[in-house]
Amino acid sequence: MAKSRIEKLLDERERLYLGGGEVRIEKQHAAGKLTARERLALLLDTDTFQETHLFMKHRCTHFGLADMDFPGEGVVTGCGLVDGRPIYVASQDFTVAGGAVGEATARKIQAVMNDALKTGDPFVFINDSGGARIQEGVDSLAGYGGIFYRNVLMSGVVPQISIIAGPCAGGAAYSPALTDFIIQVRSEGQMFITGPSIIKQVTGEEV
Repeated sequence: MAKSRIEKLLDERERLYLGGGEVRIEKQHAAGKLTARERLALLLDTDTFQETHLFMKHRCTHFGLADMDFPGEGVVTGCGLVDGRPIYVASQDFTVAGGAVGEATARKIQAVMNDALKTGDPFVFINDSGGARIQEGVDSLAGYGGIFYRNVLMSGVVPQISIIAGPCAGGAAYSPALTDFIIQVRSEGQMFITGPSIIKQVTGEEV
C-alpha cells in the first residue's frame, strides 16, 4: 500500500534528523565532538525544544549544487527553555558540508534572531562551521551579512551567547566576535579568519 503524505513527511523528518548521516555522525563522535542536536539536548530543558524551518532547502544551481542535498541546510534552529527561561538557539551541524553556511542556512539563523529581537529573549549560537558555502558566492556572503546586521541590532537589547564548538573560520568567527559572551570548547574550539593556503595565495606568507 502506498504511503500517505503524512507518512512520507514523517519519514523525511527522520532522515533530516540524522543530518549528514550515520557515518558522519560516527566520525563526529570519533573526533570527540557531539552533533548539533546532541548539543541542544544538553543545553535545553527536556522536551522543550521547538524546531523551526527543518525542511528548508537551498536554491543554488551553481557548481553542481542543484543535485546536492544538505539536510537541514547544516543548522538546527528553534526555541526552548533553559532552567525554565525561554531562549532562541541555532546549532551548526558539522556533519552536513562541514557546517558551511549558504543562503538558506543564513535565512534559518536570521529567522530565530528576528524572533529573539521581538521578544528580547537570549540568543545562543553554537558555532561549528568552516564558514561560507563558497559555491553559493555572493548569496552566501550576503546571508552572513544579514547575520552580522542582526548581531549589531541585538547588541545591548538581546543577550547573545556564542559557543565555539569546533573549527570556526571566516563568518563563523566574525559573528561570535559581535556577541556578548564567547565560550570556547577546550581542545576543540578554534576561531580563525582563513586557512594557511589562502593566506599564502594572497600575501605570499607561510603560516
